[in-house]
Amino acid sequence: MQKGGRRLLGVPPNIFFLGLVSFLTDVSSEMTLTILPLFLTSVLGVGPAIIGLIEGIAESTATTLRVFSGWLADRTKKRKALTVVGYTLSSLAKPFLYFATTWGMVLGVRFTDRLGKAVRTAPRDALVASSSAPLEMGRGFGFQRALDSYGAVVGLALAALAVFLAQRTAPDLTRASYQKLVLIGIIPAFLAPLLLLWKVKEPPSAPPTEKPTSHQGLSGRFKLFLAIMVVFALGRFSDAFLILRAHDLGLSPFYILVVLAMFNLVYAGTSLPSGVLSDRLGRKAVLLMGFAVYALIYLGFAQATAPWQVVFLFVAYGLYYGATEGVGRAYVADLVPERSRGTAYGFYHGAVGLAALPASLLAGLLWQAIDPAAPFYLGASLAGAAMAGLFFLR
Repeated sequence: MQKGGRRLLGVPPNIFFLGLVSFLTDVSSEMTLTILPLFLTSVLGVGPAIIGLIEGIAESTATTLRVFSGWLADRTKKRKALTVVGYTLSSLAKPFLYFATTWGMVLGVRFTDRLGKAVRTAPRDALVASSSAPLEMGRGFGFQRALDSYGAVVGLALAALAVFLAQRTAPDLTRASYQKLVLIGIIPAFLAPLLLLWKVKEPPSAPPTEKPTSHQGLSGRFKLFLAIMVVFALGRFSDAFLILRAHDLGLSPFYILVVLAMFNLVYAGTSLPSGVLSDRLGRKAVLLMGFAVYALIYLGFAQATAPWQVVFLFVAYGLYYGATEGVGRAYVADLVPERSRGTAYGFYHGAVGLAALPASLLAGLLWQAIDPAAPFYLGASLAGAAMAGLFFLR
């Protein structure tokens, strides 16, 4: 395991290059996928309920594969190979957005992209955990999430520049502008799996036991933590609705991209410090702070009435991501033995992904049937329930 010796920017080489792969992938994803809700509403004329359906299906239908991919990574010890397959699958899907003329085509691309993520996420997280020293697990995941978010900053900045040059600050996105973003975004998408193949090594794993099973080594505490995260995820609908909220309150596509870049800059800047803090203070304390920020932000989105308020909320939203994304994954590594981490990450990402379908569907229905603020009140309430569960987790 690459837990000593040479380091790059303070982390083992595997962690550095896995972070760089995430950086390139997020440059591509932010250019092509983040602004996709505006393409659906402005160009294809799709409503919030259909967007909720697309996002929910995309996130949830590959849930079983996430669990299987994690189990397979533990069984075969081929975590790198599965990670490469996942990144490649997502890269192959994105060029088809250039030709999308119906929401069904967009759903197909989103599903394939999420399928790739389902294949790669658990094995990749197991790679990060296996490449980190036990007392630096938070640092390892924090570094990987930070580079992922810096990729989002670069991708969104490039997207904002392209949209500005194409249509200035026009209130609606055009097909021509979006197609230019897709053409630029597919370049880093294909560089990512090539870098992964070239630079990332397969760390040696713990010796297998005689009869490996899909539930082997998953403690009761891990299962309780998983249940808490599912409750939280039921109120964490797609961020596409935050983008729609910002658009409804008067932000143009250009300014939405700028605000999203600011959000990811905060996310990136807080991921590594949050991971290091969790190594010292404990994962649970940092996660509780992140959940509290999330609940307050969603209450703010529910009550926002002016564009400047959305700008502030989006920037603050980065604090939640920075405090929870890497730290939550490090917490999983703390709760299960190394030989079962692929399986554990499969269940972790799978359960959260399964909750995404009802969460996004319900958000779309509440938005249309009651009020755009209604989904955010629900999300804040479920975050409070998850905080209570996490607080009492021994």
